[in-house]
Amino acid sequence: MKNKLITKIQASMASHLTNVQQDELQLVLTYHFSDFDVVSKIDGVGDKTTDNSGLLEVFMAAKRIEGCSDKSMKYYDATIKHMLNNISKSLRSINTDDLRIYLSNYQRERNTGKVTIDNIRRIISSFFSWLEDEDYILKSPVRRIHKIKTDKTIRETFSDEGMELLKDACEEIRDLAMIDLLSSTGMRVGELVGLNREDINYNERECVVFGKGNTERLVYFDARTKIHLTNYINCRTDENPALFVSLSSPYERLMIGGVETRLREIGKRADIQKVHPHKFRRTLATRAIDKGMPIEQVQRLLGHVKIDTTMTYAMVNQANVKNSHRKFIG
Repeated sequence: MKNKLITKIQASMASHLTNVQQDELQLVLTYHFSDFDVVSKIDGVGDKTTDNSGLLEVFMAAKRIEGCSDKSMKYYDATIKHMLNNISKSLRSINTDDLRIYLSNYQRERNTGKVTIDNIRRIISSFFSWLEDEDYILKSPVRRIHKIKTDKTIRETFSDEGMELLKDACEEIRDLAMIDLLSSTGMRVGELVGLNREDINYNERECVVFGKGNTERLVYFDARTKIHLTNYINCRTDENPALFVSLSSPYERLMIGGVETRLREIGKRADIQKVHPHKFRRTLATRAIDKGMPIEQVQRLLGHVKIDTTMTYAMVNQANVKNSHRKFIG
């Protein structure tokens, strides 16, 4: 409550004071209010979210209500706590220079790439923007820290030959069905391991997956995948409801780490580098775009909220660009 009152006073005086005067006003108010407790007349309850940990707790509660996954919640929490521990100042006192120095030191000490640093900047910006919206601070200090420019690299996809070599390298029908399902649906590996047998509609060649934020969507697979999935399910003797399970007893649900490890092993046998689940997803998006599928439909297929995200997955084939140039331009 005390911090909110100080923020409201600053907001009321914003049009009359310079930035330097605003900072001075904040220091004066903070100093003189330090020996007092401020209680709202409305509810008679003091504000318990006056320190850094309390504000972070309320922010995390807000993100949880918004539907953030457990993985995202842990990333937000760890990133913000690390920033607060290193700057060692109250949130109301943190300024733009503090954050710039923090990001610079983080990058230098850990030798991290620009993408990682920009992800940290984005999370910190989200936190301070929320504090501003909720009137805990007057203005976010991240406003003047712009998006970090990153090098755009063309990420690899599987060639037709590479895909066939991977399938030929499968020694288990489970692995063949798994690769077919990943390549024909473009689903995330987390969505794959969450599937149960009953989720598969063989007649319509479709299944419902639960994506980020617990959103569900339909994905579709081809006839070859249907055949290999059917063969795999028919040869199983366990009663585990999971669609993909371990190869030996007690036949437990296959987890993300297990899928990634298995794909790397298959890649080594096929002599193909960088075989991982996400590469199948990127390959599907690229091929769909190359064959003329509208980008909005690819977005829906992949379960992206923003179409910009879809565009980063779809790397248009350069040969198609050359043919289109000859066709439309000359």
